[in-house]
Amino acid sequence: MDAPQTLLIVYHSLTGGTRQMAEAARAGAAAEPAVSVRLLHAAQAGPDEVLAAQGYLFATPENLAAISGQLKDFFDRCYYPVLDRINGRPYASLVCAGSDGQNAARQIARIATGWRLKAVAEPLIVCTHAQTPEAILAPKQIGAADLERCRALGEALATGLALGVF
Repeated sequence: MDAPQTLLIVYHSLTGGTRQMAEAARAGAAAEPAVSVRLLHAAQAGPDEVLAAQGYLFATPENLAAISGQLKDFFDRCYYPVLDRINGRPYASLVCAGSDGQNAARQIARIATGWRLKAVAEPLIVCTHAQTPEAILAPKQIGAADLERCRALGEALATGLALGVF
């Protein structure tokens, strides 16, 4: 019997939007019984969790056209300890953006390229159109259609891990 596969979802969320997206992805991934899903806040995840997983989903808000500081801290703490030890593993990303999210997605892709991870989906970006200080800092409510997209991405990642297609 093959060892169970683990999908690690690492997220940071200040206003709840990214957390909702990550939780929806976890719910989708949990539908695959052959895959263990770990959802960890970026501050809780470290090199041991990265090494123990066979696939990854990185979720961040877009902050000043970049990934959040806490997700950056996660990557800073984990980058060298896992370098050349996770080559070829699959990943995808979620971005909760106020404007477009493309730069945050590019930052994750650049880090993942350095880790030699394999992108298995386009970045999933949800745009809240929050542009004022009040709107940016307000609690977010992600719509059902966008949460379904996140759920489907989590399910696809877990299914791919279970079937060994990644």
